[in-house]
Amino acid sequence: MRTDGAVGVLPDTAHGVEVTGLERVVKGLVGAQDRVIPIDRATITARDVAYRPGPVDDGIRALSDDGSEVAAYDFGGEGEALLLAHATGFHAHLWLPVVAVLRPHFHCYAFDARGHGASGTPSSGDFDWRRSGDDARAVAAAFGLKQPRVAGHSGGAAALLLAEADRPGSWTALWLYEPVVPDWSTFPGGNPLVDGALRRRERFPTRDNALRNFAGKPPFDAFTPEALRLYVDYGFVDGPDGDVMLACRREDEAATYAGSVPADPRSRLREVHVPAHVACGGRGDHQSPVTMAAAVGLLPDGELEIMSGLGHFGPFEDPPRVARSIIAALT
Repeated sequence: MRTDGAVGVLPDTAHGVEVTGLERVVKGLVGAQDRVIPIDRATITARDVAYRPGPVDDGIRALSDDGSEVAAYDFGGEGEALLLAHATGFHAHLWLPVVAVLRPHFHCYAFDARGHGASGTPSSGDFDWRRSGDDARAVAAAFGLKQPRVAGHSGGAAALLLAEADRPGSWTALWLYEPVVPDWSTFPGGNPLVDGALRRRERFPTRDNALRNFAGKPPFDAFTPEALRLYVDYGFVDGPDGDVMLACRREDEAATYAGSVPADPRSRLREVHVPAHVACGGRGDHQSPVTMAAAVGLLPDGELEIMSGLGHFGPFEDPPRVARSIIAALT
């Protein structure tokens, strides 16, 4: 099993092949009391990365149900609200190339998953993916969004499904790129990506050094230059010795992968009754179109789009194409 950077390999057991895996007012989260939580990048030190990592110039902190603080961002735009959830190992700002095409059609919001970007390790220590669904609802409440449309990628897509299953009516409609919804009963050892995450290299001399390192390795070698630059710029924090460190610590990424198993999003698909448009890459380098079709068949109101030529990281490979799919599905 190979692990490359932020991702690893999930065996497609159904088909016998192995495939690559601002200071603002935060409202309505504690009774009727408004809460102001400032984010000040100047206060972040290298050892704070377990709690307050990452560049946070342009965000708010929403308070989730378990007391964890989640960094969230208003990326602007026109029209109906759209909340975006990113893949495990990444961060909200990687949606920006997609958002650039979405802005004439949607007012876009996004958030860093717990343990990722500027959100930091959750105070509860809980990485169950249902908690990530709670975080998405908390962000929507913080921005005053009522039943927004949502779009998610990989683990973020699964979290949005769980949020709707737990509290029906949270969203109006979903667009999901390769949601991680395997049958975990076929993985007796749990999520095989956990060990790979723990082997990740955490430090680099500079961001440019990190950029050069990732540029030549899959899956990053398929990213657009802008997406790769955003991954590095917002995915690292300054270290104590002039170096840079991953904002998403290895332990937090591993715990996130492990948290997918008890949440078991596949078992909840029949509970999601709002329209759900599922897109998947035609290359099948993470989950095959056949596997995705089987999952979509469990959704009461689901449809599948196969995007030929793209892989599991399609939103980073061809952002305009992904944006056009979101517009067509949600408008």
